Amino acid sequence: MTIERVSEFPSLSIIRHPLIQHKLTILRNRETPTKTFKELVDEIAMLMAYEATIELGLEPMEVETPLEKTIGAHITGKKLTLVPILRAGLGMVEGILRLIPAARVGHIGLYRDHDTLEPVDYYFKVPGDAPEREFFVLDPMLATGGSAVAAVSALKRAGANRIRFLCLVAAPQGVGRLAKAHPDVTIYVAALDRELNSVGYILPGLGDAGDRLFGTR
Repeated sequence: MTIERVSEFPSLSIIRHPLIQHKLTILRNRETPTKTFKELVDEIAMLMAYEATIELGLEPMEVETPLEKTIGAHITGKKLTLVPILRAGLGMVEGILRLIPAARVGHIGLYRDHDTLEPVDYYFKVPGDAPEREFFVLDPMLATGGSAVAAVSALKRAGANRIRFLCLVAAPQGVGRLAKAHPDVTIYVAALDRELNSVGYILPGLGDAGDRLFGTR
């Protein structure tokens, strides 16, 4: 079993797969260079998506092999859309697309005001048939939870009603805030860290994911 549940947060799923935990440890290392950091975020996101899609529905499908006809299965139900929160969420997109190449990609532009620690939105673009889609919101970090709550709220205003949130590292404060605002959203994380520091960074964390992804630290 690679999914750990936490009684305090019923909507939280911690993915404890050995490969994810191994790669996350390297990701945390302050000496890990930008190129390797990008590759690791990409790989962890793909592995997390493998676990997060375990409940996708299947229906029978007839297929003809080189020898005979047989019945296989294909994914049914709502269409999938990945929605990275800019800019750090972009680092998670390509890995998941390799696993689900037919998924659409929307974008939500949010940044955290360093004084108030609250999200400021500047961009929103998702497919127009939101009620018919299943959304995966992507962000490497779930710190204060402000950006996550704002992103999910924006999707719901657009008509989305089936949303999951995927991140690499989360703080209890962020999980609690997202779970309280949107209890219907399943939260997938690779690690639930200890706490936030005085300026809203996750401890032990992995630093500023956006800066480390794009070499702006």
